[in-house]
Amino acid sequence: MELTRSLVESRASEYREEEPLYAVEREQLETLPAAFETGEYGRRDAAWVVRWYYRRFLGEYPDAERRDAEERFRTNDFEAVRSAIADAVDASDAAGGIDRLTALEAVDVPVASAFLMFVDPEAYVVVGPREWSTLREAGDLSRPYPDPPSTPAYETYLERCRSLADRFECDLWTLYRALWRRPD
Repeated sequence: MELTRSLVESRASEYREEEPLYAVEREQLETLPAAFETGEYGRRDAAWVVRWYYRRFLGEYPDAERRDAEERFRTNDFEAVRSAIADAVDASDAAGGIDRLTALEAVDVPVASAFLMFVDPEAYVVVGPREWSTLREAGDLSRPYPDPPSTPAYETYLERCRSLADRFECDLWTLYRALWRRPD
């Protein structure tokens, strides 16, 4: 399977029409970046990102693991969460943001990538087994999904996504939606 501009556009459109979380995702992508940048957000906003990462799988992700991650994230001191997000906003690259975010309980590289996407959707995109596998099937990544990916693996994935977004003249959010729909 080869990713093409028309395939990305059609799959992203299908995502918008068929994925139940699309409307709330779009809303959060419109509001969270500014909220994270200004610090005008609450504990629930930060916890929403963690919930979203796991719940977007709609039953594909083991429920016990999802609940455990959500519970562990809630144990973080909120000032530590605010500090980590502020550092991610100020980071000059993905590695800096990931390093700071993964210091939080229940935040691994994939969840940190979700935070980065909601910090700056023009620069970052979330990684997970589904998106990674789609890129691998298209021949854009050579190895299977490393569970969980390391920071260098995320940087490789991110660079590939940025390159594809440039090639297809779309934003990373559009590319994410196409990868999620698993083009075939």
